[in-house]
Amino acid sequence: MRLLGIDYGRKRLGLALSDEGGILASPLPARIRSRSETDDIAFLKDLTRERGVERIVVGLPLNMDGSSGEMAEEALRFAALLEGEIGIPVATIDERLTSVEADRVLIEGGFSRQRRKGLRDSLAAVLILQAYLDRLRTGPD
Repeated sequence: MRLLGIDYGRKRLGLALSDEGGILASPLPARIRSRSETDDIAFLKDLTRERGVERIVVGLPLNMDGSSGEMAEEALRFAALLEGEIGIPVATIDERLTSVEADRVLIEGGFSRQRRKGLRDSLAAVLILQAYLDRLRTGPD
């Protein structure tokens, strides 16, 4: 089963795609958010159809104490909108610190600050999707 991971943000959507076996997540180019949410949904609908995506996973940016803040509420609303418009299941997964981890990996990889900015969202989407794929394989703790 192929899955699409999304790191939801106000400026960009980080994107990652799993292999057909649902084992490994790989980055896709991040999408700069358009002025129209309708355009973003249409882009994602086309992407899911072209790539044979059967499920979407949206990162849920919870607060450090596990509570839901403004960005988490936006991500939940976006996930519900996606599911309604695209018509495939959309799951959410806690994504606390994925952007921090993505930055750490890119810094350790020697990427410049400008290059990291362009890669951070896609790498965060990979971390979100990979965590979800791993959870599917191993089951709940």
